[in-house]
Amino acid sequence: MAIKKYKPTTPGRRGMTVTDYSVLSKVEPERSLLEPMKHNSGRNNTGRITVRHHGGGNRTKYRVVDFKRNKFDVPATVKTLEYDPNRSAHIALIQYEDGVKSYIIAAEGLKVGDTVMNGPNADIKPGNCLPFSAIPVGTVIHNIELYPGKGAQLVRSAGNMAQLMAKENGYALVRLPSGEMRNVPLNCVASIGQVGNIDHENVNYGKAGRKRHMGWRPAVRGSVMNPCDHPHGGGEGKSPVGRPSPVTPWGKPTMGYKTRKHHNRSDKFIVKRANG
Repeated sequence: MAIKKYKPTTPGRRGMTVTDYSVLSKVEPERSLLEPMKHNSGRNNTGRITVRHHGGGNRTKYRVVDFKRNKFDVPATVKTLEYDPNRSAHIALIQYEDGVKSYIIAAEGLKVGDTVMNGPNADIKPGNCLPFSAIPVGTVIHNIELYPGKGAQLVRSAGNMAQLMAKENGYALVRLPSGEMRNVPLNCVASIGQVGNIDHENVNYGKAGRKRHMGWRPAVRGSVMNPCDHPHGGGEGKSPVGRPSPVTPWGKPTMGYKTRKHHNRSDKFIVKRANG
């Protein structure tokens, strides 16, 4: 998918780029697969901001995406390719032969009119969903389940892909985009191919307003705050951090500080971590 550039008619337009949406279907989303979304502006039930830099933005509705793909051996036709405001990847509306419609993550190369299928008997082609036991070693995959029947949790954002490296002892060894090697039960499912909208990471927003439309509010450096607002604040003129390492507004170490949850129940499946 290409990147579209603009002539510098205004300072905000200079350097601004957008994804070329000409490949998407110019239709309204499927109303039966929409749900309302409530935006809390980063505030909790008492009205206090608990998540900074959230708020505003255009109103959006949630598209109910089928991450389980558990309707086996029923062919489905791709009706539309659509933009999803809630994720970086595009989505595809598919209709099964029995008339049921659902949204799936659009794989790279998937086009309107293509046929996709779920189950161990499906072909190895982009958009199809199979259990690991039926996927050949070396295949590029996305939408990976961690627990059978729970639905895809890994490798779902634009341009991402994983690779099936081996199968042994009831587990599939998968190399994730981060470089992590992880075992996944063979009866979990995954989709074939790479997630579409590959050029998403190359888009230049161009101006602050585009981030505001997405619901992002400004982030301010701690060093320009007062001491009562941030540990980096205060001082005459430009002042250093004044600590061995930078910290968050609440005094927690940052810049290299590991925030991954300890003792995840899935840790036992990690063969090689991303950081070596």
